[in-house]
Amino acid sequence: MYDVWKNALAEIEQQVSAANFSTWFQNTSLLSAEDGNIKIGVKNSFYVKQLRARYLEIIISALKNNNINVVNVEFEVSSSPKTKIKSREITKNQTSFKDRVKTLHLESKKNQLEYQNGLNDKYTLDNFVVGSNNDLAVSAAKSIIDAPGTRYNPFFLYGGPGLGKTHLVQAIGNELLKRNPNLKILYTPTSHFYSDFIEAIQNGKGKEFNRKFQKLDCLIIDDFQFIVNKEKSQEEFFNIFNDLYQLNKQIIVTSDRLPSQIKTVDERLASRLTWAGAFDLQLPKFEDKCAILRAKADLMGAEIEPEAIEYIAENVNTNIRDLEGEFSTILLMSEVRGLTPLELINNGSVSVNKISKIRPVSPKQIIEKVAKYFNLSVKEMCGKSRVSNIKNARQVAMFLLSKELSLSTNKIASEVGVKDHTTVMHGIKKIEKDLKLDFALRDQIEAIKEKIYG
Repeated sequence: MYDVWKNALAEIEQQVSAANFSTWFQNTSLLSAEDGNIKIGVKNSFYVKQLRARYLEIIISALKNNNINVVNVEFEVSSSPKTKIKSREITKNQTSFKDRVKTLHLESKKNQLEYQNGLNDKYTLDNFVVGSNNDLAVSAAKSIIDAPGTRYNPFFLYGGPGLGKTHLVQAIGNELLKRNPNLKILYTPTSHFYSDFIEAIQNGKGKEFNRKFQKLDCLIIDDFQFIVNKEKSQEEFFNIFNDLYQLNKQIIVTSDRLPSQIKTVDERLASRLTWAGAFDLQLPKFEDKCAILRAKADLMGAEIEPEAIEYIAENVNTNIRDLEGEFSTILLMSEVRGLTPLELINNGSVSVNKISKIRPVSPKQIIEKVAKYFNLSVKEMCGKSRVSNIKNARQVAMFLLSKELSLSTNKIASEVGVKDHTTVMHGIKKIEKDLKLDFALRDQIEAIKEKIYG
């Protein structure tokens, strides 16, 4: 005896992407199937439209393949999605299909049965939007997938919350497993590493704890900044790091800042973590945010006007998590009120400005903060000096005036005291080019922005 709908879902799962299956089918149920009239329970009316428009044929085929007579399919918003159709005897055809599904997954799941890897399969490179804010890190990630344990080892990824660090590193793990299901991969937040280590020590199983990590082909440590003030955990991780590195096993670490900026972290460990460089995820630019929202709309099968996407992208200035959250809220309100997202925005039913945590600033404030950061006076920085450090500070100010306030090159020229707007264009392009590889410059600009908006 078994649940007919689960069997049908197993077949559907083979025909749609993992992300789409998780989004549209995970919370569905088969409410009834009498005389060929199928009734499927869903979360809300938005799901009704999407399932009927995009997946009806797949659903009918899956049900028929499981010996369910299908005359008509209806979707119903159900408050109890766990309601199940009465179980019935398994037919030969159903048994053979179930066996086929088991066989298909057996090899890829074998390692996971022996080793809990902590990965979430919803995180993939296919649904990670690449933009100017993350292209370098994604390029390194793809190199790791092609040849783990070689060029970018360790891979240190840092950036603020909600920018996609967890998504990217888990996507690496999932892609490695996809290519080789026998790999032993472990994703663990630093807090779990710490608590598991303490528990092992308390139970006298410190050696077993260490041996578990020595068996890995790839170790992914998330939120490394939380290792602060945990000296024993640092020492244990240092030893594990050295063991894996000597064996050319891939090590991946994320943090909200560089190791050198984390107080009380051992200098030897901080140095090792950035042996292969450090890659950061920055706040997405306007174009990047639009691309992220378009991709999310495609994934959900949602219809949203380009003007609505641009409005959200223009007004959410915090991180990708807030961006997607506001997007989902507007879609839900659109469904509930029977209006398009743009109609909601135009009639004042939603206001995205409340999401922005960045307060307005003036050109004067930016110039003053840049000058102070580089230990210069505003007069010095905005003068005619060609001394290298002063020229660099002036170019940073040009860059920030352009990116933060969207000022024209002519306006920027007048603010920083240069005559020709082409000088401004050159300065901005130079900073943009240097940011690709100069991690110290990235840190400087982020530090200045914190002082501007702090």
